[in-house]
This record gives sequence, C-alpha cells and structure tokens, in this order.
Amino acid sequence: MIPVLEVPSHEDLTEFTAFLWRAHVPHRVVEEKGRQVIWVAASFNPLQVQELYRYWRDGGELSRVEVHALPKKRRIRSLAWTELPVTLGLIVLSLVISLVVGFGSDLVRMSWFSFTPFEVKGDTMLHALLGYTLMSGELWRLWTPMFMHFSVLHIVFNLLWVWIVGARIEPAQGSRALLGLVLFSSVVSNLAQYLVSGPMFGGMSGVVFALLGYAWIWDRQSGYPRVGLPPALMGMMVIWLVLGYTGVLEWVGFGAIANTAHLAGLLAGLCWLPAGRALSRHSG
Repeated sequence: MIPVLEVPSHEDLTEFTAFLWRAHVPHRVVEEKGRQVIWVAASFNPLQVQELYRYWRDGGELSRVEVHALPKKRRIRSLAWTELPVTLGLIVLSLVISLVVGFGSDLVRMSWFSFTPFEVKGDTMLHALLGYTLMSGELWRLWTPMFMHFSVLHIVFNLLWVWIVGARIEPAQGSRALLGLVLFSSVVSNLAQYLVSGPMFGGMSGVVFALLGYAWIWDRQSGYPRVGLPPALMGMMVIWLVLGYTGVLEWVGFGAIANTAHLAGLLAGLCWLPAGRALSRHSG
C-alpha cells in the first residue's frame, strides 16, 4: 500500500472510507504524528482517490459517483501515456541520442550534444570554452550530455532508475515538478563534471542520483503523497558513489564513471526540496 492523503486527526472519515470499500478500493487509515493517513493499494491511482476526497469534502454526493476499476494492462498504459510525459521523454531521448552517437563511437556526432563542442585532431582534442559556447546561443548543451550513453549496460541501468523513480514522482507531484528537478540537477551535475574533466562525458547518472536523493528527502520530511522508495536505497546510493570513486564500476563494464556528476546530482536533488514543494501540484 501507499499513502495518498493526510488529514487532521479530528476529521470523521467514516462516510468516505465506507465509499472506498463499496468502490472496492483496498485501504486503511492509520494515525501518524497526530494526523490521519489514508493508505490505498499500490495498484490504484492516488490522484483519483485524492480527487474523490476533495469532491466529498466539498459536499459532493458520493452515492452519485460510480467507480469502475480498469483492467491492469489498460490502467498501466493509461498511466504511462497520460501522466508520465517527462519520464517517458527522458527515456526516449536517451535511447535516440545514444544510438545517434553510436554509444560514444561517433565523435563527430558526440560533439553535437556535448557540454561544449569539440574537435579531435590527431592525438589532440580541442574544445570551445564554455563562455563562448553559451554566448553563441547553444544553451541546449547545458542539458544534452545527459542523453548520451556509452554502453548498453550504462543506458539500461540509468533508464531503469529513471522509470522506477520518475514513475513515482511524476503522477504524484506533476510533470512540472519532475521537469524542474531534472533540468536543475542536469545543469548542476553537468557543470560540475565539466569543470573537473572537460566536455567528454555523458549519461543520466547525475539526474538519477538527484531523483533518488530528492525522493529520499521528500519522504523523510513527511511530504505527501509519499514517493515510497525503500529507505535503504539511500545507503545503496552512498555505497554506489563510493564504488565509483574506487574504480570498481569501471572495471566491471560501466565505462568511465562521472563521479563528480553523481555527487553533484545527489546534492542537487537534496537541495531541490523547497522548489519541489512549490512546483508540486499538491502544494498549498
């Protein structure tokens, strides 16, 4: 089950919970920190339950509401296409651009998407300065490196996490909140990595660390609706970060690891909490 609503402890939910049972929505109400928290089965869209609650609270007649459960396959497909445009967009763009650059084998095309344009002459790589690049109007380069991946393992790992975490944040908080987090953390992690290693880097890892860090701090600060990731994931993130600095991940086939981007992305995600609250569709 996942938490979808938090209401004052004195509010009488008898009528509303009775309606949920009649509508065949498995749920339970628990008291946490002096508040009532409504949990529903994870297979149900939390937004629908929240909208029903607001309708009931505003005086709507629940007896007039008819709820039809969607078949599982149809429910998943509807959720994906109507409520996950940012998550799906990140996945599609990563797949397309990674294929365009040949997973890093085509340096000419890589230069189209790198943080600053570069050119290889013999054994020498020449790249434009960041200030010149931005003054030239190529602002897209602040974000496009996140779409380039340099191995199948690299892209599968990153996009799996984008799907797992993005598909939890976006339906609950809205596409605007997720897009803001992605754009912010991508710029921060890309800039940090560029200052350390130059423009030859790519991947969604910095954004992934930001998503995980944000999900962790959101739940820890009692944000509702919760993202609902296991708390142990934060420990796994730290271990993964340390392994990256030891060189183990590169040795097992992940390629060159943008460790600075990982750390910067994680910090960006943790710092995004106030903005996330402001952008979330549930703020106020």
